Amino acid sequence: MLATRGLRQTPEEAKLERLSRRSFFKGAGAAAAAAAIAPGCERPPQEVQSKRSPYTFLNADEAAFIEAAVARLIPVDETGPGALEAGVPTFIDRQLAGAWGAGDDLYRSGPWQPGKPEQGYQLPFTPAELFRNALRAIVEDLRKANRGSFAKLKAEDQDAYLRALERETRDLGGVPSNIFFESLLEITIEGFFSDPVYGGNKDMVGWKLIGFPGAYANFYDFVDQHGIAFTRPPMSLAQDAIGTVHVHPVNAPRTAPKSQ
Repeated sequence: MLATRGLRQTPEEAKLERLSRRSFFKGAGAAAAAAAIAPGCERPPQEVQSKRSPYTFLNADEAAFIEAAVARLIPVDETGPGALEAGVPTFIDRQLAGAWGAGDDLYRSGPWQPGKPEQGYQLPFTPAELFRNALRAIVEDLRKANRGSFAKLKAEDQDAYLRALERETRDLGGVPSNIFFESLLEITIEGFFSDPVYGGNKDMVGWKLIGFPGAYANFYDFVDQHGIAFTRPPMSLAQDAIGTVHVHPVNAPRTAPKSQ
């Protein structure tokens, strides 16, 4: 699923794409919101990534790709801010630096054989290793092709590169490109719709897009009110009385992720 705002389109195509994007993310958000308030995620809000402090896990080349890629997967448009503005790259970085990235809850004893889609993840890599290997291979691929940084490509060229990753199975340091793309898209959606306590969904832009109230636990005053819309600003798990969201610290992995 790619948003192709950078490509030349007819007015009719552009209208269909806007509708498709809103429908897709409303559907994805409805599913993601159910898990967004559950524990187990680790991530911090931010504005423009390049102006923030260094990432915990991602190196400069990796961060540049992630920032540019998520900005194409969920771009800014008339429906609101995109993934970059929502702090998704930092969400991803914190996930990879923490227990999830280290594969603390993954079965790691093999055998590592190609499986069917319904069998789920079958690679020997932790999420951190998967992203590290794939991102290193992508950076090297662009360098060898004399295309420079992914972030410096034109929008339409970025879309074409991401589509190639999605549709092909070429090797990215042992990671099939389509598996990497699926992983990137999934964690981008998670970061856009997760509770802000984990660092993504800055200003709850994802929840506002789909009309999700967030971690609102007290519906006592509304029990006897039927057939009316429930309209109120969304609320985070870690939101205090004045509306400040206190970001959850990264959960330390039992096995530290491999450094670059």
